[in-house]
Amino acid sequence: MSDDHETEEAGKIPTNLRLLVILEEVARAGVPVAPSTLCELVGLPKPTVHRLLHTAETEGFLQRSLDGRSYGPGKRMRKLSTNTLSSQRIRTERLRVMRDLASEVGETCNLAAPGRDGMVYLDRVETHWPLRIQLPIGTQVPFHSTASGKMYLSTLPGSVLDRLLSSVELERRTEQTLVEPEALKRELADTKTRGFSVDNEEFMDGMTAVAVAIRDDRGRLMTTLSIHAPRQRHNIESLITQLPKLQDAASRLEQIVLE
Repeated sequence: MSDDHETEEAGKIPTNLRLLVILEEVARAGVPVAPSTLCELVGLPKPTVHRLLHTAETEGFLQRSLDGRSYGPGKRMRKLSTNTLSSQRIRTERLRVMRDLASEVGETCNLAAPGRDGMVYLDRVETHWPLRIQLPIGTQVPFHSTASGKMYLSTLPGSVLDRLLSSVELERRTEQTLVEPEALKRELADTKTRGFSVDNEEFMDGMTAVAVAIRDDRGRLMTTLSIHAPRQRHNIESLITQLPKLQDAASRLEQIVLE
């Protein structure tokens, strides 16, 4: 008797849903997941799980982590997530919240999601000021030198963060950029404690930014919401005074996604 027949008789997951359930568990975990863990979570035989993982990896929905054994979201799964977050209903409501925020603070606001190599802008509402920074939707920016990227990095488990920092070059974008791993980790610890991140001219000379996390129903970061401004209008201290408005907008965006 085959594994598929056995599990169907036992009232387990139907064959045509098994790959979806595995992808769901990988997404829910938020960290790379080992095949043995997936076997326990979904209650499927080891050969079946390995076969499904191979298919998902071949098709680009999953990819192996740095250890070569665990699996995390691949390019197609990340794109699926981005497209879901950008569906017409969600995006219409999201842009309304972002326009309200941009109007209240008088500066540009951005929504970004973590990609494999940096933060990717999903949405953006520009300020009316003629002096502004042009970073269109789809732009990818570094993790270590941006407010959105540092917000994301601050949510990673220590071991995951260490592996990431050891595998990438911390490029110096300005004189303010944190390029020493230990200095960056101290900044990330402060970010985690206070609940918001800053970019004090670290990504671009003359530009400041502050960001907060938008979280799912399990408290995990989905995206980040940030506001940024030329230093001529806001230094980092004055931009932080806009934090309550930023946090309120982030709460409204969380509700839109979770409804």
